[in-house]
Amino acid sequence: MIPPGTDDERPIGRDARRDAFVAAAREAFFSKGYGATSMSSISATVGGSKTTLWTYFPSKQELFAAVVDDLVERYGRALEVEFDPTADIAESLRTMGRALLATVHARPIVDLHRLCIGEAGRFPELARLFHERAPARGKARLRAYIAELMARGRLRAGDPADASLTFVGRLWAGSIQSHLVGLIGPPDAAEIEREIDAAVDVFLRAWAA
Repeated sequence: MIPPGTDDERPIGRDARRDAFVAAAREAFFSKGYGATSMSSISATVGGSKTTLWTYFPSKQELFAAVVDDLVERYGRALEVEFDPTADIAESLRTMGRALLATVHARPIVDLHRLCIGEAGRFPELARLFHERAPARGKARLRAYIAELMARGRLRAGDPADASLTFVGRLWAGSIQSHLVGLIGPPDAAEIEREIDAAVDVFLRAWAA
């Protein structure tokens, strides 16, 4: 069993120390890559002993998961959208689209996607951890909303997963892909609205009852 760190290693509280480790790990992962970042280097950045870091995070993978959780908490707007199956479908999708694009185009989320893609060959578990904590949750909520609309006869019957891809896939095929690979920067508000309107139009043409 790893003994806990001592309080005199650094004059900060337990929660602040944990936050400092997560912040240092995020900076290191994004600037150096996951594989090139060691637990020792993160401990040295924050200060204190490696024992303290291992007490909070027994593995680098668990530390990465904490980085993802922190980013999802800060930027996961798309996971907070409330769907009302009685409200206007187009406006509900526009609200979802704005939240999704605001989230994915945020610089830390762009960096996280790039990290997972860049390390996929050696560390495929990173993408799985990220997907389970954010994209999978958002997709499930959108599928449930679409399934309810289909059950109410407001959309034609079909596979909610296919229907959700009609909308989300159109958004991803736009500025998101170009931004992630560095071809463009984040789009302006007008471009975001154009992309959302196009995605809503494609979705309703395909699935309106």
